[in-house]
Amino acid sequence: MTNFFLKYYPIILAFLSFLFSVYLWFSGDKLAGIFVGIWVPSILALSISIRQRNQN
Repeated sequence: MTNFFLKYYPIILAFLSFLFSVYLWFSGDKLAGIFVGIWVPSILALSISIRQRNQN
C-alpha cells in the first residue's frame, strides 16, 4: 500500500487541487479557483521532472 502512495502521490495531490479549485469556483471565489486550478499542471510537471532527474 505504501508503494502505491509513493508512486501516485502527485496524481492524488493534483486531483485534490482540482477538487479544491472547483469548490472555490462554485462557492463564488472565481479568481482563487482559477489560481488553484493552475496548480494542477504545475504539480504534474514538477513530479515528471523530479522522476526524470532521479532516473539519471
